[in-house]
Amino acid sequence: MHSRRRFSIPLPNGTTLVLGERALVMGIINVTPDSFSDGGRLLDPARAVDAGLRMVDEGADLLDVGGESTRPGADPLDAEEERGRVVPVIEQLSTRVRVPISVDTYKASTAAAALAAGAAIVNDVSGLHHDPALAGVVAAHRAPIVLMHMRGRSRDMYAQASYHDVVAEVVDELRASVAFATGAGVAGDRIIVDPGLGFAKEAPHSYEALARLDAFAELGKPVLVGPSRKSFLARPLGGTVPAAERDWATAAAVTAAVLAGAHIVRVHAVREMVQVVRVADEIRRYKEEA
Repeated sequence: MHSRRRFSIPLPNGTTLVLGERALVMGIINVTPDSFSDGGRLLDPARAVDAGLRMVDEGADLLDVGGESTRPGADPLDAEEERGRVVPVIEQLSTRVRVPISVDTYKASTAAAALAAGAAIVNDVSGLHHDPALAGVVAAHRAPIVLMHMRGRSRDMYAQASYHDVVAEVVDELRASVAFATGAGVAGDRIIVDPGLGFAKEAPHSYEALARLDAFAELGKPVLVGPSRKSFLARPLGGTVPAAERDWATAAAVTAAVLAGAHIVRVHAVREMVQVVRVADEIRRYKEEA
């Protein structure tokens, strides 16, 4: 087991996000009518804000607010409608919580509005492939960005789930995203990478990426992992477990991610996963000291 590298990521408000001392928990707030997990439960801004406040009380270190579903088969959302969903939630949360808020978007215009509203991080599922102008917005706001690996769009991504060596190819494609970001002016110390479990990957690809997560350390960036309630978790369970009932499976994946060196885990069930992360980190600490 290698030591988890430590990073200090500057945030736009002048504070610093410290990564590596322990794994951080990012709570998911889906302000969408068609989330694969929430089923539109948080589409109302007041309920979304309440959910964010509750997650912070439960131990979330970061919040991730998204307005467009990226579930398999989902269609793209108009940018104006996306902004209308996420900006009011971010505006309210930014004045009521002390943890950094991330906006889950690949659109430059949505990111600009969210950062102006109080978001501190941009989480791009496309790794700057869907809207390359996003890199300039991130650079101008001096904001960190999460670059996730994905191929294609949500509606057709599984058609591109073909790999000879999934880990080597994902590492190479993330390296290209990092190079594009820095070439557009994004500071290298403000980049986080995400292997994109479940995105343009069949279940075996996601399991291999998770099992070999330590390989992503070669990119020299903090690693975020988002296994929460995803369909690949249902495969060993017969494939019939609904998304909302996959938290036990998520706990196993989160444990594996933390033991393999993940800096951040992105989850729905914050209270439960905080406990999972704390115990996994303790096991990791003893292993490193052995």
